[in-house]
Amino acid sequence: MEAKSTTTPSTVLGRQLGDELRRLRERANLTTADAAEALDCTKGKISRIENGRVTVRLPDLTAMLQAYGVADGEVLPRLSALAKKANRRRRESWWSQYGPVLADTYRDFIALEAIAGSIRTFQAQLIPGLLQTPDYVRAVTVASQQWQTGDEIEKFVQVRLARQDRLTGESPLQLWAVLSEGVLLQQVGGPHVMHAQLQHLLTASELPNVTVQVLPFSRGAHASMFGPYVVLGFREEGALDVVLADNPTGSIWFEREAEVARYQDLFDAARTSALSPVESRTVIQRRAKEHRT
Repeated sequence: MEAKSTTTPSTVLGRQLGDELRRLRERANLTTADAAEALDCTKGKISRIENGRVTVRLPDLTAMLQAYGVADGEVLPRLSALAKKANRRRRESWWSQYGPVLADTYRDFIALEAIAGSIRTFQAQLIPGLLQTPDYVRAVTVASQQWQTGDEIEKFVQVRLARQDRLTGESPLQLWAVLSEGVLLQQVGGPHVMHAQLQHLLTASELPNVTVQVLPFSRGAHASMFGPYVVLGFREEGALDVVLADNPTGSIWFEREAEVARYQDLFDAARTSALSPVESRTVIQRRAKEHRT
């Protein structure tokens, strides 16, 4: 593995910038909704800027300071310099070395995952990326037909495995995954790969920060059948969750509170309908044995 998934320096600088912008907004007695209206954007964007999670461009920075009534001529150059430094360090993050192998949406997801405090995900057909084995990742990557050469495939595998460092070390990510029973049956890479993958899933589920539940076929129709999604949560006070949902033509970000709340409700319904973690382990063990035979 060539890369390690760690919180990047841009997070520190981005938060420093965000903290200053938050103080200026509060000094102007404006809410995030007020700021969003002034900038003609969503509350989610204001929250992500203030929590150091996204690139801040000069036009947005200028508009924010104008909206907050900042008259000090030294503030814009100072914050602009800070933003440029944060943006440059963001570009130097570990995943930046993989360039064209990563789509823009996936790159954005990795950047957010690197600083997220929690992930709640429902998966209908695949093991979550954070819990995949190298052979499983490789089989999924080949099947996607998005990468043409062996080198591109291996680079994508390295990226996915590097992301998994978020589950260990200091301040590990809290992962809660609900898997359709079909995920355990799908022959990704063949029976040997699936047996090893499900054994790895069992091992990962023993981590104190990882919860895995299986939603069995016997539960019938449910609201999450339309496709997989990921809800990313952040530790900062007041930070808004964001959602990445997949569909056959790509992935879509949702950041409006009503949209995010809908996915939070979907996940709560899925985990409530699913087997308990203990019952789920029993099912996973049984399916692993079936793949071995």
